Amino acid sequence: MARLEVTENFQGITFPGHLHTQESLQGALSFQFQDTDTLIATYPKSGTTWMQEILTLLHNQGDETMSRTVPNWARAPWLEQFYFSEVMKMLQAPRLITTHLPYHLLAPALKDTKVKVIYVARNPKDIAVSFYHFHKMANFLPEFGSFDEFLNHFLEGSVSYGSWFDHVRGWTKQMTDNVFYITYEEMWLNLRGSLERISAFLGRPLLAEQLNNTQKHCSFSRMKENPMVNYTTVSTDIMDHSKGPFMRKGKIGDWKNMFSEEQNRQFEEVFRTKMMGSALQFIWEAPQDPERLNAATEAKEVPCLSVA
Repeated sequence: MARLEVTENFQGITFPGHLHTQESLQGALSFQFQDTDTLIATYPKSGTTWMQEILTLLHNQGDETMSRTVPNWARAPWLEQFYFSEVMKMLQAPRLITTHLPYHLLAPALKDTKVKVIYVARNPKDIAVSFYHFHKMANFLPEFGSFDEFLNHFLEGSVSYGSWFDHVRGWTKQMTDNVFYITYEEMWLNLRGSLERISAFLGRPLLAEQLNNTQKHCSFSRMKENPMVNYTTVSTDIMDHSKGPFMRKGKIGDWKNMFSEEQNRQFEEVFRTKMMGSALQFIWEAPQDPERLNAATEAKEVPCLSVA
């Protein structure tokens, strides 16, 4: 199923036809979740791959065998993608499932379930830069002529998967014991503490050695060289790594190397308008003071997503 030039419009949101059909998108809305399922919910380029790897390792007590032998899309398949139903036949409980769908579309399917949801958020400036570069190497996404052109579409919400603003506000309004919020930046600044919090939420406490292995194998450098994570096994007709790697930098604040002053001013203006009344807090760049970073890491007091 190539369909590299096809775009599906579903519920007012565009999706790449290479991965989605009207049937697969509609099927996601009526999926029968099991109470033992864990759902990773993200907007694209927010740390989805990272969380898939983290949960694979946590579910396997730090053993990297599965993460080294099974592609991430087969370990934690995307609910809305066309191959989902076939992959799910091979998964046993407890299952890991991934989605980029906004909350309002999945709300009916999640209602009255005990599914554990992990929502990963990331500062949208870094998302915009990462998403732009992803469009350049993913042949199933339209390539924009310039970052300025892409940024305008991103701020308007007219890119694939819809508006970041709608996505993050929709999911972060859900305050229940079954929903866990974490930011990309929090994981980057304090991975050990983040792993401990996630394992506690899942009810999967790990021994020190198991936690050490999990932390080691889900580092950015390990994931970047793992073909089961970095998509280098995908045909170059679909992802052209000669135009850039799928896993590029994995840093906080890379937007500063891309944004012009005018683009930043434009972004800040739209952000203030669309996020008015929201209590969400984002880290826009990594701390420059090593002592401050070390202290935050040791104390496990890294700023993270807060929800009103």
